[in-house]
Amino acid sequence: MKDKELQVIGRNVLMDIVGHVDKVPAKVDTGADSSSLWASQIDVSTDGTLSFVLFGPSSPFYSGEVITRRAFAAAVVRSSNGIAQVRYRIELPVRIAGKLVRAHFFLSDRSKNVFPILLGRRTLNKRFVVDVSVKEYYSKPKISRGLRREFLQDPHAFHKKYHLKNY
Repeated sequence: MKDKELQVIGRNVLMDIVGHVDKVPAKVDTGADSSSLWASQIDVSTDGTLSFVLFGPSSPFYSGEVITRRAFAAAVVRSSNGIAQVRYRIELPVRIAGKLVRAHFFLSDRSKNVFPILLGRRTLNKRFVVDVSVKEYYSKPKISRGLRREFLQDPHAFHKKYHLKNY
């Protein structure tokens, strides 16, 4: 088999969802098997049609456009923290680093994530090589200055307030 030159991408990229939205930041995750896309208003009608809206109202990429699919699948997806959920999987044409790719995405609520899209190994395999030193999109740090200040002021009180109440 002839070796083809794989395109190098960084740990995050700006990608296009063809026909819907351009320059959406995506996290490249070689530890994830599948890709995930933030979707809201997910519904399956009585005739078996899946409908959803890309992103949520709080996203700058939200348009409110309802997308429908007759061809879709459902699967149990287990997250890295062990929680299992049933999610729908769709296929969408996307453009990553100028390359047009037909990719499968699980629809999920990624409203609490920095990146609205996660690109897993199945989408990347035999198409791209990931160089983690490259960043195409610069996101804000997750920890706010106020939270950092509070931590530095009294680490013990910070621990009691934020860490212990989670258990």
